[in-house]
Amino acid sequence: MSKLKKSPLKAKPLRNPGQSLDEQLDEIVNEKMLSWLLVIIVMLVMVGLEWHRWYFDTQPNPIGMIVVAMPVIVFSGYRIFVLFHKARSLKLGRDGERVVGQYLEQIRNTGDRVFHDIVGDQFNLDHVIISSHGIFIIETKTYSKPAKGKAEIYFDGASIRIDKGIDASKLIDQAKAQMVWLVGILEESTGKKYPVKPVIVFPGWYIKAEKNAFSGDVWVLNPKGLPTFISNSAERISQEDLQLATFHLSRYIRGQ
Repeated sequence: MSKLKKSPLKAKPLRNPGQSLDEQLDEIVNEKMLSWLLVIIVMLVMVGLEWHRWYFDTQPNPIGMIVVAMPVIVFSGYRIFVLFHKARSLKLGRDGERVVGQYLEQIRNTGDRVFHDIVGDQFNLDHVIISSHGIFIIETKTYSKPAKGKAEIYFDGASIRIDKGIDASKLIDQAKAQMVWLVGILEESTGKKYPVKPVIVFPGWYIKAEKNAFSGDVWVLNPKGLPTFISNSAERISQEDLQLATFHLSRYIRGQ
């Protein structure tokens, strides 16, 4: 009888950039879209069989079958159309998180710790940087840009407007809620209250900010500006506390 075996890995791997969106995309394509596609195929096969019977004069009823099949085919096609657009949106978001995640690997070379896709209660933190300058939550927002003209995000410290029109200020409230959650997670596990700064980044967009916009709780940036903003911040965390936060956040991720 063979001996029992176990995995050589002592802990679960850390998560990759955009992993939550990858999982959602996989669910849409491999579970939801394929199931509706299968319904359409079954209906087409049934209709084809009825027409085959009609052609060979075996008392068919193709008209009745079409009446039954067409509503099912139309509804299934509509569901596939909706899921296709949702999958395309998720793919854009996932690719944005990956690009930002790969860019943040440059920050890791400075000695900062970088984590990706930390799952909370019905939400996730795209990226977290643990640095002597503080702990930074990076929320990536990947929006399509206009085909012509400037692609600008307007930020005044309290509100966000996309391309002069769309009000995206609710992103600030979401970022603050993520900050409260991470502060609580770290305080519960370490007994220390760490300084956490939420940062919303828009890949490929120009951020047009007012003079005092970055004095508030949240930063809004193009990801290319992130290293400069972090390095220009005052150092607030000792190496000992940095290692403590890194250890406990890693343990939280692996325990999910």
